[in-house]
Amino acid sequence: MTQLKLGLPKGSLEKATIELFEKAGWLIKPKSRNYFPEIDDPELVCSICRPQEMSRYVESGILDAGITGKDWTMENQSEAILVSDLVYSKVSRRPTRWVIAVSGDSDITCIEDLEGKKISTELVNVTKCFFAEKKINVDIEFSWGATEAKVVSGLADAIVEVTETESTIRAHGLRIIYELMESNTQFIANKDAWKDTWKREKMENISMMLQGSLNADRIVGIKMNVPEAKLETIIALLPSLNAPTVATLYNTNWFSVETVVSEDVVRDLIPMLTKNGAEGIIEYQLSKVI
Repeated sequence: MTQLKLGLPKGSLEKATIELFEKAGWLIKPKSRNYFPEIDDPELVCSICRPQEMSRYVESGILDAGITGKDWTMENQSEAILVSDLVYSKVSRRPTRWVIAVSGDSDITCIEDLEGKKISTELVNVTKCFFAEKKINVDIEFSWGATEAKVVSGLADAIVEVTETESTIRAHGLRIIYELMESNTQFIANKDAWKDTWKREKMENISMMLQGSLNADRIVGIKMNVPEAKLETIIALLPSLNAPTVATLYNTNWFSVETVVSEDVVRDLIPMLTKNGAEGIIEYQLSKVI
């Protein structure tokens, strides 16, 4: 049987990725101290590895495809094929940000003030390219972790670090002076695997289902019964992807109206629909929007 070798990210993205695959239709069962989780698809073989290394394994052909961050494909100057951008992170459905931060009491207020200073980061190559383009001379050293503490302990004048909520940055008493880049999760493929008709179709199908699951986030379906006299009024109130679905109810002058809307508008929309004549309103969750 032909199989696709798929890399899943270890660490902060692992849980969110497994949950996304489950929503898309694949059940992944990690094993304790094992880098090869079970998946309920005989056409897939999964491996778990660090996002920082994923693009190298994909590019070399050890893996056919993998989930990693745009930041790490840039850091490794990867030539892997981008199958799709998947905008999610460990706590949210939004991109992460790489920022330049200094101590809260530092007199450094802009990137030009970093001339001749020491910067600590995991994202060494991207950071070097950035400061070279800005023609600012800095000393960049690789950080093995706990990067925020480097400024606090005086081991560096600034850090380049990834953040979602800025909570860790603030907890260490640091201040952001510049946003270096946004990053998001990416589904990448090996060039040779992408040329294989079967593997490419499998990857495209996975990508479609994952993207559909992300599209359904914070979107719900609503369905209601509407009398003919109120139909145009109700239709005018309804947002939708294209147009609401309208069907006649058997042997009556009532209609069934159905649409999908953003979750955050429902709290105001349903009372408005009720006030204008809609009845039997049902709200339901969506697993995919494709």
